[in-house]
Amino acid sequence: MNERFDADLVVVGLGSAGLTAADVAARLGLRVAAIERGRPGGDCLWTGCVPSKALIAASSAARQMRSADVFGLPTLSIAIDAAAVWRSMRAVRERIAAGDDDPRRLEAMGIALHWGDARVVGPHQVEVSTDCGPVMVTGEVILVCTGGHPVVPSIAGLVEEGYLTNETLFDLEQVPERMVFIGGGPISVELAQAFGQLGIVTTVLQSGDRVLERDEPELVDELVAVIVAEGVEVCCGVEVCRVEPGPVVVGTVGGVERRWATDAVVVAVGRFVDVDALGLRDIGVEVGAHGVVVDDRGRTAVASIYAAGDVTGRELFTHAAAHQAAVAVRDAFYPGRGRSAGVVPWATFTDPPLAHAGLTTSQARQRFGERRVRVHRWSLDHNDRAHVERASGSIVLVERVGWLRSTLVGAHLLAPGASELINELVVAIERKMSVADLGGVVHVYPTIATSVQQLGGRAAMERARRYRWLRKRSRRRW
Repeated sequence: MNERFDADLVVVGLGSAGLTAADVAARLGLRVAAIERGRPGGDCLWTGCVPSKALIAASSAARQMRSADVFGLPTLSIAIDAAAVWRSMRAVRERIAAGDDDPRRLEAMGIALHWGDARVVGPHQVEVSTDCGPVMVTGEVILVCTGGHPVVPSIAGLVEEGYLTNETLFDLEQVPERMVFIGGGPISVELAQAFGQLGIVTTVLQSGDRVLERDEPELVDELVAVIVAEGVEVCCGVEVCRVEPGPVVVGTVGGVERRWATDAVVVAVGRFVDVDALGLRDIGVEVGAHGVVVDDRGRTAVASIYAAGDVTGRELFTHAAAHQAAVAVRDAFYPGRGRSAGVVPWATFTDPPLAHAGLTTSQARQRFGERRVRVHRWSLDHNDRAHVERASGSIVLVERVGWLRSTLVGAHLLAPGASELINELVVAIERKMSVADLGGVVHVYPTIATSVQQLGGRAAMERARRYRWLRKRSRRRW
C-alpha cells in the first residue's frame, strides 16, 4: 500500500524560490503545503531587491532634478528628506506584499500554510514548531528554500559600535548623514551611489584590488570613474582593522593607516547559509561549505528532498532562485529531467547599470586560449539615443572563434537599460549565435539596443572582408 502524505510537495521557506515553487505546483494541480517562520516574500521583497531598487529609483529622480540644465531646463536644488524617501520605499514593499505575496492569495490557490520553525525529521516529514505546539507535515517531496543571511566579519569594535546589513538598513527611521560600506560587491556599490545622490556622504571600502570583481574589469573601471566623479569615495586594497567609538573605521591601505569617520557602518561582504536548525545532516542530506549540496536539477543526496535558491550557495539572485525552484518541481513530478539554466545573467543597478552574462574576457581566454577569443567593443559615443539622453557607456561582447563558426560566450553592458538589454544577449549565447548574427537582427531606432546591431554589423563587415575573394563578378560586357 502506498504511503499517504498530507501533500505532494512541502515547501520550506516562502522567499523567491519557495513562492515560485508553491505557485507552480499549485497551478499544476499538486497538493502543496508551505512552511514559513516570518513574512512571505523573503529577502528579495523585504531586505533586498525591492527596497533597494525603490531607493535607487528615488535617487535617479533626484539626480535628474539636479541635472535638468543639460536639457535646457531649470535645475531644482532642493533639500532631500531622506526619511520621507525611506517611508515611500516601505510603502512600495507593502503594496507588493499585499499583492502576489499575500498569504490569502496562496490559501485561495489551495496551498496549506504553516507558520513556525521547520525541522526536517525524515525523507518525507517536516516538524513545524508553531505557537500551538509541534505539527508534523508530510509530503512526497520536500523542497528546502530557506535562503541565506549576511556575513558579519570579525572586526574589533564592530559589534560594540553597531552596524547595519541589508536586513536592517531599510527599516531605519532616522537616516544617517554619512555611511561607510565595508565590501565592494553589487550591494555596496549600487547603494553607495544611490545614497550619495540622495545627499548621504558615502564611502566604499574594498579589500580586493577592485570592486565588482566578477564583472568585466574595463566596464567596472568606467563605472567607478562615474561614481567617484559624483562624490562617492571608493577605496580598494583596504584591510579594515577595527571600528573605534564615533564610529570611526580604521584600516590600512598599502601598509599606511587610514581613518574614516561615519555615522553608520554598513556590512556587505557576502552571505552565508545556516541550515543546522533544519536537521538536514541528521537524515543524510549533504551540506557543504557554501550550502546544501545539490545537482543541476536541485536534488540532494536524499531522493525525496530538493533544495533551491540561496540555501544551495549557487547563483545568489532572485531570478536564479525562481528558476531553480521551477526546475525542481518539474524534475520531481514529471518524466524526464528538469533543465537547469545554462547562462544566468545579473545586473548591478548603478547609474548607468552594469549587466553581465556568460564569460568575461579573461575567463574566455583561460578556457579557450588567447587565439580562440575575439573581443568586440562598442562605445555609446556612436549611439544617437545616448546622445539624446546625455548618456554614456560601453558594450563588450566576447566571442569564441571556431574553425567553421564563431559563437558568443559573454556579454557585458554599461548602459542605460542594460538590465533589460542583457536578456537579448542571453538568448544569443544560449542559441550559440555569433556576434555577426546580431547584425542581421533589426533593432528599433533610436534605442540604446541599436548599438548591439551596430556592433554585430561591424563584425559581419569584418567577416565579409576576410572572404571578399568570393565576391560575385559582373557578367556584363562594357
